[in-house]
Amino acid sequence: MTTRLRSRFAGPGSVTVPPAEPVTVTVARVVRPDQRQTFERWAADILALAATFPGNLGATLLRPGPHSSEYHLVYRFRDGESLARWERSAERQAALRHMPEMVDEERYARVDGLESFFTRPASPGPRWRSAVLTIAAVFLITSTLQLLVMPHVTSWPWPMRLLLSACIVVVLLGYVVMPTVTRLFSGWLRPGR
Repeated sequence: MTTRLRSRFAGPGSVTVPPAEPVTVTVARVVRPDQRQTFERWAADILALAATFPGNLGATLLRPGPHSSEYHLVYRFRDGESLARWERSAERQAALRHMPEMVDEERYARVDGLESFFTRPASPGPRWRSAVLTIAAVFLITSTLQLLVMPHVTSWPWPMRLLLSACIVVVLLGYVVMPTVTRLFSGWLRPGR
């Protein structure tokens, strides 16, 4: 669902649309032991099919570890609309008709927006680089907050000041600063990609 917001800085009647955010879906399925090979063939087919849909950013199958038969199919789409088109597709619905004979249990999880910022990329670079950028971003936000906002709320009880500070830091970090910083420094964060 796209929400239209009116910008305070745009002219009257102008409308800005926030950029679409990526969506990641994980479907965990406990596969019957005698159906594992059949399921793996089915999973390869469904992942190949998902890759052909507009907005697909990747899909993969995570196989179970020892003493487990729980598989995870992970799909990543450019936005919620792209995911919805995939989930409503006749091709996907036809493929899902084979599920009851192969699985005993199924769980679905969707992660989008700010939460998908915290998912690991397919081929991450050194973690210390992400830590350095995050520390720099938090330092920038908290320093600015201390200079511009906190002097105006000194009469507030300290729990309210902390809550305000936490809210501002998390919103700016997740929606403004880190998306911009990770885009600007993507080559440094993931060298060799």
